[in-house]
Amino acid sequence: MTHAYQNRSGVRYMTGGLKVYYVPWKPFLMQNTLPTFYGTLPIVRTILIREKISLVHGHQAFSTLCHEALMHARTMGYKVVFTDHSLYGFGDVGSIHMNKVLQFTLADVTQAICVSHTSKENTVLRSGLPPEKVFVIPNAVDTAMFKPAPGRLSNREIVRFIIGGDGPKRVRLEEMREKHSLQDRVDMLGAVPHAKVLPDDMVVLAEPDPNDMVQAITRAIHILPRIDPQEMHTRMKTLYNWHDVARRTEIVYDRALRCSSQNLLERLSRYLPCGAWAGKLFCLVMIIDFLFWRLLQLWQPDRNIEVVPDIHLTNHMQDKTARDSNMYEHLR
Repeated sequence: MTHAYQNRSGVRYMTGGLKVYYVPWKPFLMQNTLPTFYGTLPIVRTILIREKISLVHGHQAFSTLCHEALMHARTMGYKVVFTDHSLYGFGDVGSIHMNKVLQFTLADVTQAICVSHTSKENTVLRSGLPPEKVFVIPNAVDTAMFKPAPGRLSNREIVRFIIGGDGPKRVRLEEMREKHSLQDRVDMLGAVPHAKVLPDDMVVLAEPDPNDMVQAITRAIHILPRIDPQEMHTRMKTLYNWHDVARRTEIVYDRALRCSSQNLLERLSRYLPCGAWAGKLFCLVMIIDFLFWRLLQLWQPDRNIEVVPDIHLTNHMQDKTARDSNMYEHLR
């Protein structure tokens, strides 16, 4: 389930029986919908009942739809899992605000996933979530989409730079690229999702300081001629792949489903430690959400919501899915 994208709204069917709900909420800032707190409850409730959902998994700390869906799911008694892909600080106003929102969401989450051990430490510090409830599952890489160039880089070849990320300094970098006519050697990707850091022997890290970054780039350029692209590609296929991510995520789902259910009073006790005023405010938000859910149950009982029949793949569709899987394995 996600928000609408341009003219894409409603239900879309994908390969293998996958269904995507594009709820009719348009993003207003950085691909995020306007926070409504309770405005998404009716449609989230309908989707969860129609699809006979047993567990809700939300991603990304900046997604308002994610936070609201997890809140409504817990109100309805579903088990929820949250994956945090981001790293935030503690000193600026934006981080302080985001950390408080994350603390509200994770106070009642069943299990959580982070994409690295550094991310786990960051999430635990920001949210106060017990470390035993947080699992580390790295981001996967679809290695079939990448093919290493043959041969090694010689010392006389031109090095191209790819800069990922966005922020107030991006304009200055673009001006510098234009000033020195480096458009053909420097690519600016803009905002990119946070990714797990590679092993130490596959990456060169630097402090956010110009001199240290120049030294790190110089070291990386000197290392390049000794790197075998095919060997690194083969290693990457074993480090991060979607089959391993799916297997480990399923373990988290099983653990979440085995957790005991809690009533409203037991859940409210988790919000009180969030702060002298914030804890009480969070409790009030959840009580209103609970009352709104009860009102919806009276207005439209669960039995009046049509349940979607299960999709049974035909032999032809199963064979096609198997062939696609085998082809994917061959490409990997």
